[in-house]
Amino acid sequence: MLCDKCKQRPATVHFTKIINNEKYEQHLCEECSKGIPHFSFSIDPSFSLNKILANLLTNDPTFSGMGLAFKSERCENCGLTYSQFAQGGKLGCSNCYEVFKDKLNPLIRRIHSSERHKGKVPARTGGKLRLIKEIESLKTELGNLVKNEEFEKAAEVRDRIKDLEKRLAD
Repeated sequence: MLCDKCKQRPATVHFTKIINNEKYEQHLCEECSKGIPHFSFSIDPSFSLNKILANLLTNDPTFSGMGLAFKSERCENCGLTYSQFAQGGKLGCSNCYEVFKDKLNPLIRRIHSSERHKGKVPARTGGKLRLIKEIESLKTELGNLVKNEEFEKAAEVRDRIKDLEKRLAD
């Protein structure tokens, strides 16, 4: 696709603007996109993942007003305080996970949607492991369906679990 403006170079920058449910698209080359005011390709050199994490901690309502309580808490292994972690975004050692567990779990849950790493299974291998993980997932779904009184869907999920358990036993 060529640039909409110069019609010479390939378009590498794509703008989509929606105004009053009307979609406007513009495809520009990097050179033509430089002339657009308030648009820049450069990344702020002060940008860092640590700053994002620290900002999550300090602006998170879960942690607001609790900073003073955490300042006295210190990892006995490396000496890091929670306020130092909140400023820098890095833990000092593996023991910090245990010391600051109550404060880290809500943050981890917020970022990863879970406190527990579930991992991935390669598509070519791990057939039984994949079945076990699928059964676990379906059992969780079954519990939610029963809780919400969606019994027809729950019966379908129950049958699927039984089929997978038979395949696992074979």
